[in-house]
Amino acid sequence: MKDEQKLQVSAIRNGTVIDHIPAKNLFKVIKILGLVKMDKQVTFGTNLDSKKQGKKAIIKLSDKFFMDNEINRLILVAPEASLNIIKEYHVVEKKQVEVPDKITGISKCVNPKCITNHENVIPKFKVISKKDVALKCLYCEKITDEDNIDIIL
Repeated sequence: MKDEQKLQVSAIRNGTVIDHIPAKNLFKVIKILGLVKMDKQVTFGTNLDSKKQGKKAIIKLSDKFFMDNEINRLILVAPEASLNIIKEYHVVEKKQVEVPDKITGISKCVNPKCITNHENVIPKFKVISKKDVALKCLYCEKITDEDNIDIIL
């Protein structure tokens, strides 16, 4: 099939497009952002070709705009994601998510013996890798890699 003949997902009038999600993390992003409960149109595609990532996923959300605290949860499973804010079918703003140096209260520590998993202590991590996200717990020093990140919902 020629490139000109590929079907494209329809445009949205107003909302957000989340692009450059790692294909393997699409359903994590859907869960983290609570999109299963959304009553507006949600369109997603996965295993799409990407020069930058090899395979990527994309989510289009009609009439949904995210707060920073929602975006901060996305960072851990889609550190290279970009958000396109759409108004009247046009991109009016592009946001690139950025992994910070420290993460507080977003993810659980992978160590079952960590104090954060037994007492009312907010988990805090130092980010030791931003590309393939890895976090070091500031309490027990256990390292949580990208595949074991457990987002606090």
